Amino acid sequence: MKACYDVVILGAGHNGLVAATYLARAGLSVLMLEKNNYIGGATTSQKVFPDYDASLSRYSYLVSLFPEKIIRDLGLELELRRRTTGSFTPYEKNGHHDGLLLSNVSEETSRESIVRLTGSEREWEQMKKFYGLSRVFAEKVWDSMLEPLVSKEEMRGRFQGDATSQEAWRSLAEEPLGVSLEGYLDHDLLRGLVFTDAKIGVSTHPHDPTLLQNRCYLYHLIGNKTGEWKVPVGGMGAVAGKLEKAARAAGAGMLTLVKLSALELGGKQHCVTFEHDGKTQRVDTTFLLVNFGRNVLSELVGQTYESDKTDEGSVFKINLLLKRLPRLKATHYPADEAFRGTFHIDEGYAEMNLSYEQALAGHLPDKLPSEVYCHTLTDDSILSPELRTEGFHTLTLFGIDTPWSLFASDNKTVSQQAQRKFLDGINHWLAEPLEECLAVARDGSLCLESKSPVDIEDSLGLFHGNIFQSAPTFPFATAAEQVGTWGVETEFENVFFCGSSAHRGGAVSGIPGHNAAQKVLQAINRSSHE
Repeated sequence: MKACYDVVILGAGHNGLVAATYLARAGLSVLMLEKNNYIGGATTSQKVFPDYDASLSRYSYLVSLFPEKIIRDLGLELELRRRTTGSFTPYEKNGHHDGLLLSNVSEETSRESIVRLTGSEREWEQMKKFYGLSRVFAEKVWDSMLEPLVSKEEMRGRFQGDATSQEAWRSLAEEPLGVSLEGYLDHDLLRGLVFTDAKIGVSTHPHDPTLLQNRCYLYHLIGNKTGEWKVPVGGMGAVAGKLEKAARAAGAGMLTLVKLSALELGGKQHCVTFEHDGKTQRVDTTFLLVNFGRNVLSELVGQTYESDKTDEGSVFKINLLLKRLPRLKATHYPADEAFRGTFHIDEGYAEMNLSYEQALAGHLPDKLPSEVYCHTLTDDSILSPELRTEGFHTLTLFGIDTPWSLFASDNKTVSQQAQRKFLDGINHWLAEPLEECLAVARDGSLCLESKSPVDIEDSLGLFHGNIFQSAPTFPFATAAEQVGTWGVETEFENVFFCGSSAHRGGAVSGIPGHNAAQKVLQAINRSSHE
């Protein structure tokens, strides 16, 4: 370790690794400091259940927003595999259990499934038209995610060519998402299926005047202009591993088990003091990149963090290891086809409006909406050959309408209550209890791990368990002073956010890491010409 670096990066999550690789390849000296004993942050795979050789993606699971440009720039050999099933939503109609299956490979399968649910072709056509708006938005916006921010007015101008483009802008960037959603679709289950993408990780409702729901929805629908969420082969840890390898090969240094003590932020030079291997260390740096939230940075520099209500996290995660897939009450589709996509539970439009209102009132909702994803049906490489032969699988449950505030005063008790409600929710649609399908540890406990927003904040430092670190942003400048910036700037000279708390941050994207690196290179270029 040297006494002085061109760039010090605080936090070795995937965005920090992206920034480190770009900057080290540009010839800068780079040092990464990580508090955990592993590299990758939330994009890590771990043996959550030590008795079994299964590497689960513990906090993040699918990839949509990671730009192909970054993959090409950094020479990453990532395999992102398509799920043949997009989503499955079980329902009961006239006393009969069935399911809505939307396919990623067969439009006819999707059409037939919607017609069987609704009894008409109209909802199928309307569904395609509504999602068409998202595709138009993505086409016009996606490339700008790796460029300096433009004003809202300039971005709006890109949608003025035709009526469909203007409608896409109005529906997704100007008015609450519920307006257009209710205008296009009549069926409650279809409305709910669409709106889940507006709620994952945040606490909001269809007619939220803050448009938080619109911003969250866009993050789930614009990735690489298709919005399709793909499975990282080898688990999310494979993504972090490839990035770590690229950063190290470029010359970036990395230290783990680091405890930051103080930041001295000067004008042209900054000093980082930290504890490592039982010793106090100090390094100077010209540029400081921050790969954690504004709340943590504020604490380190002795400021008070001023949060907004929309910054509160609202997600509950459960990781499970199964010895076999459970049987479904709905027999029209085999279980492996249903669980291959995103399996939606109690996510009807009216159900989620009710659960939101109950959570807003300070109560754990009577029914907790959730969705389940099975990695191993698309990529079983995360399991040992023995577990694959025996038919083991992993499941991950995302629960919504579980804001941080519900867990803050008694996390253990409320978490146990929430876990029970989520299991009851999925069991309602199964022909056998999920518990009977779970792997069992040597001590007799079930292979099940729950993470509340409080747990997520404790583990990763994400403010109030927000998986975006703060409220998702629109992909354009919302204030005049942001126009022309990279969306990574702080009030401190040469101190930039390179993680999810940056403008256009959130999810596994690498976008803020790329943009922070470009900001550093831009600053160096300007300095050399002064």
